[in-house]
Amino acid sequence: MSLNVLIVEGNNPKDSEVFIRAAKATCSENLKNIVLKLEPTSNVTIINPSNDNETNKALEDMDQYNGIIFTGGAMRLNDMTDEIKKHINFASNCFKHKNKILAICWGLQVCSTAAGGTVAPGKNGAHIGIATDVEINEDGKKNLIYKNKKPKFNTPAFNFDEVSELPKGATLLASDKVNNIMGVYFKSENSEVWGLQYHPDYEYWQMINLSNERMGKMIAKEYFKDEETFKKHIDFIKSEEKNLDFKNKTYEIQNWLDIIK
Repeated sequence: MSLNVLIVEGNNPKDSEVFIRAAKATCSENLKNIVLKLEPTSNVTIINPSNDNETNKALEDMDQYNGIIFTGGAMRLNDMTDEIKKHINFASNCFKHKNKILAICWGLQVCSTAAGGTVAPGKNGAHIGIATDVEINEDGKKNLIYKNKKPKFNTPAFNFDEVSELPKGATLLASDKVNNIMGVYFKSENSEVWGLQYHPDYEYWQMINLSNERMGKMIAKEYFKDEETFKKHIDFIKSEEKNLDFKNKTYEIQNWLDIIK
């Protein structure tokens, strides 16, 4: 069976240029590559919610998709620009259909907001390239999204904001010391959503490159004291790179693909 997967790009064109330069692909193309590596016969369609023609066509064809992935991105949800409102509105429209949705990082924040949750700047700081000691709770261990996943893990991650209030009826699946909500499952209208506040779709070298692109801004905003402190953090990510297990890193994506089959 060939899967039909819709991938929703989380970046605007300007931010995508940074991702292409640093990570060698847009968020949506990067996820497409992972999906095709795990399920080579999949048919993948990419849209950007800022393009009304693409979203209208996707909604018309919604019944053709086995599942939808909302990708990460560099926008800040509480800026609430017209473009961000389009992302939230598209998620709301997706919920009207019987969909199985994987929402990653920015995608989790968009889908949570569309379902009635709230997003705020991370009260315990940010994930800069990596999240350490993410722990799956007892509900998470029972959820298919974490099938075979190690109960505690390090992972690529990059976020300054977090879901601060879950949608009604949501189940928390995983947490770490920076963000309480690292993995979550909820239903909204006719859809099921699995949300991750980290990146099973990225490699550490991509996180390092994206971090380097933002070094000046992060030092200016005091996420790091100075360039030396920043470089020590990058060295730590490099040391973790050799321990990265592709299979364990991507179980969430593989498990979601198995769910939508």
